[in-house]
Amino acid sequence: MISMNRTSCWSIAAAALALAVTPVPAPAQSVDQVITAQQQRTRLAQESQERIDQIVENTRRAEEQYNRVLREIEGLEVYNTLLQRQVDNQEAERQDLAESLEQVDMINRQIVPLMTRMIAGLEQFVELDAPFLLAERQRRVRDLNALLERQDVTVAEKFRRVTEAFQIEMDYGQTIETYKQTMDIDGGTREVDMLRIGRVVLIYQTADGSRAGVWNQTERRWDPVGNEFRRDIRLALQMARQQIAPELVTLPVAAPTAVEAR
Repeated sequence: MISMNRTSCWSIAAAALALAVTPVPAPAQSVDQVITAQQQRTRLAQESQERIDQIVENTRRAEEQYNRVLREIEGLEVYNTLLQRQVDNQEAERQDLAESLEQVDMINRQIVPLMTRMIAGLEQFVELDAPFLLAERQRRVRDLNALLERQDVTVAEKFRRVTEAFQIEMDYGQTIETYKQTMDIDGGTREVDMLRIGRVVLIYQTADGSRAGVWNQTERRWDPVGNEFRRDIRLALQMARQQIAPELVTLPVAAPTAVEAR
């Protein structure tokens, strides 16, 4: 049995209390590690948030690009549809053109012989018609024959020129004109004034008015005209030149001949 006095007990109690209230210093590196770890966690959290934000931004951009591509695809589909319609129309036009070309070739094979006959008929007509502007009209026929042999002129242009020549011949029957021409009269060459009224009257008169003649289409010759027509022929020439106002004149006209019925 242990016996202690009162003083010893107080000493032991004081010593225990001193041990209890005296703090134990913690190592300094533990606090730094805690702070560093917290900073690392904060940085990692920030980096993770930044990566998340970047992923969201990339996702948003990808979605916008996807929607833009979809719109472009829709526009391209509409454009392709229109192009296909154009291609279909062009194909239909190509087929029509091919058919037209075949018809053109067939028409060309038919129209060239037709033009040949037309020119031959025109040449014969000029030779049998009254001899007004004869050199000019014969030259026109020769030009048509030369044109028909050219390869650098289209069939359409050749046909236009042929029909134009026919139109000129038709117009002669509806117009009045006067021009100068040289003729053999009494064994000499003299310049005369020619007067053509349609195809009804073809008259010449010398410059001094001393000689005049009218074309006889039936006999195909020049018949002399008496002096009684000298004034009227001169007036008719002036009217054809539009030098005086039109007035009534008397001109010699060959009598028509009856055509035998066949």
